[in-house]
Amino acid sequence: MYSVELKQVDKSYDKEHLVVKNVSVTIEPGEFFVLVGPSGCGKSTLLRMIAGLEDITSGSILIDGKIADHLPPSKRELSMVFQNYALYPHMTVEDNITFGLDVKKILKKEKKQKCYEIAEMLGLTDYLKRKPRHLSGGQRQRVALARAIITNSPICLMDEPLSNLDAKLRAHMRSEIRELQRKLGLTLIYVTHDQVEAMTMGDRIMVLNEGMIQQVGKPIDVYNTPVNSFVAKFIGSPPMNLTTGLVDKSSAEITISEQISLPINRLVANNLNSDQVLVGIRPENIKLYEEPSSLDLSFEVTLDHVEILGTETLLKFKWNDNSVWYAKWYGQWDIRVGQTLRLTLDSDSLCIYDGHTEKLLQGPRNIQHQHVQEGIV
Repeated sequence: MYSVELKQVDKSYDKEHLVVKNVSVTIEPGEFFVLVGPSGCGKSTLLRMIAGLEDITSGSILIDGKIADHLPPSKRELSMVFQNYALYPHMTVEDNITFGLDVKKILKKEKKQKCYEIAEMLGLTDYLKRKPRHLSGGQRQRVALARAIITNSPICLMDEPLSNLDAKLRAHMRSEIRELQRKLGLTLIYVTHDQVEAMTMGDRIMVLNEGMIQQVGKPIDVYNTPVNSFVAKFIGSPPMNLTTGLVDKSSAEITISEQISLPINRLVANNLNSDQVLVGIRPENIKLYEEPSSLDLSFEVTLDHVEILGTETLLKFKWNDNSVWYAKWYGQWDIRVGQTLRLTLDSDSLCIYDGHTEKLLQGPRNIQHQHVQEGIV
């Protein structure tokens, strides 16, 4: 198991525009580390720089504590699974799997034995004599995985390997890859734009946007306490609801709408760059109004859309300057489009962001087991 460390890594294809900006992070030995972000944010470029397929413009990459900036891919002791699997169409599954061993001059008998062990582990024994064109998408995925792990490289890189599969197969392969990583003790760096993959697979995730790190941390911590409004809107399905609020510093109160005001920490209020904030709440923390409390954060809405998903019900409505908001409730609710409901915000679940910098000022108070976060904006 090797660690991978990136120190102030930049990447530019011309002298003006940086596609990766000042990325510094340490990936621990044996960690399943996920790079997640929208298309074009630089995550695949970052992975290719670790692999040695792209040169870095500045900074350093350390593999197992040793500088690897100028090492060719073959000397970095890593394997890679590409988005398009990159299988050789003229070779059998067996030859595709063992292709990486050919340069290592391993005995034919040993090579065959290793191939059968890996094939049995991944359920490919019956397909070893077939060509890739005779395989399904999931089977090709497993062949690409087998080729990556047969070399016993301590680091494995994966670039959106499940994006070509259907939803059911993706869910199955998520757990299969995770189990395999634990079993083999690999340091695995995984690129995806799918936040469900990031949340369910990673020991830690790194959220990227426009080539810059937004936040690094355990998936549940990133979900519960996004460090800026971009992470709040990107992580979560549906995303966090956000609306604008005005701060009265003298009374240390935020006015969200004509009916709703809430207190803010006076120290936080005094350190604001402007009198405007963004108030955010996850859809599952918007409740049906039942009885008045000391802090009334209730409001009335007309439902634009309702989805009953079996185990949960999703409500869509417009509120406060016609912002589109969502509420998500457990169970099956008999609610119709056009119905008027009185909802309320859970005050302990609110995130408050600076209206100018969009950085987190005050996180939710109801998080029980909060972990230390690593995050920069």
